[in-house]
Amino acid sequence: MNEPHLMGDDHILPFQAEGLDVRGRVVRLGPAIDTILRRHDYPAPVSRALGEAAALTLLLGTTLKFDGRFILQTRTDGPVRMLVVDFQAPDRVRACATFDKDAVAAAIADGRAGTIELLGQGHLAMTIDQGPDMARYQGIVALEGESLEAAADQYFRQSEQIPTRVRLAVAENYVAGEGSSWRAGGMMIQFLPSSPERMRMADLSPGDAPEGAQLLEQREDDAWVEAKLLMGTVEDHELTDPNVPAEELLYRLFHERGVRVFESSRVIEKCRCSREAVTGMLRNFSQADRRDMVADDGSIIVTCEFCNTRYDFDKAEAEELVSA
Repeated sequence: MNEPHLMGDDHILPFQAEGLDVRGRVVRLGPAIDTILRRHDYPAPVSRALGEAAALTLLLGTTLKFDGRFILQTRTDGPVRMLVVDFQAPDRVRACATFDKDAVAAAIADGRAGTIELLGQGHLAMTIDQGPDMARYQGIVALEGESLEAAADQYFRQSEQIPTRVRLAVAENYVAGEGSSWRAGGMMIQFLPSSPERMRMADLSPGDAPEGAQLLEQREDDAWVEAKLLMGTVEDHELTDPNVPAEELLYRLFHERGVRVFESSRVIEKCRCSREAVTGMLRNFSQADRRDMVADDGSIIVTCEFCNTRYDFDKAEAEELVSA
């Protein structure tokens, strides 16, 4: 280990296990994710699902080499219909969830409140937005009763052809005399040997292969197998416990293979909304739609879905918006 200062909360730590040709990142979220989740007062299982999505977004979004946005969004048929996490490089994150309150309550009562059960089936979309002068890139992977971890692994397998493993964990931490707070953590490893042939993964099984056809099996690289086995030993509490520094966890896992960490980067909870942005958003609606937004007292009220900030436009301002 060559990093003298241990990484604290709300940081992402890149690392490399040279003996295994593996690179990765660890994210540890404390006050940032607690602020996001407490602000909305979601049911605990919904908070856990959104915390997982936030940790995954930061593991992926902080790899961006430009000042753009990385947006993760789920659309599914379960009690939690949508999760949205918006990361603005280099360090801003915001997130929100849309869910059926009664369906979530029923799921909790039935003991089906894990992230998999709450999401159901649908898709996970990951969008890279480099600004108005660049085309957006979007990758989509199916969610078919599997974890966000598995969906992320499948995304890299299909679109990037990079062997990848992701671990996510969320916990509500209790401290005597201080109450509880939400924490989230995650780790991602990727197999990136210098030889492209060593990185090749077995082809996906062709759905139209004739019955009885012999499919060739490609053997996984021993280094990647070892890396996956080591990561499989990580416990949820190790990813969220503030008393287990990320550097210590990496040393436990990979010290025999020569792990090296790099400079960590900070993450802050900060919404992108503003009165100017909301005004611009309203002007994008048709005049008829803006007229329908006017309340009985003649005002227009808009509440940000991410940060719950309320923007009030009085009667005179609303008339100006409607007539524009």
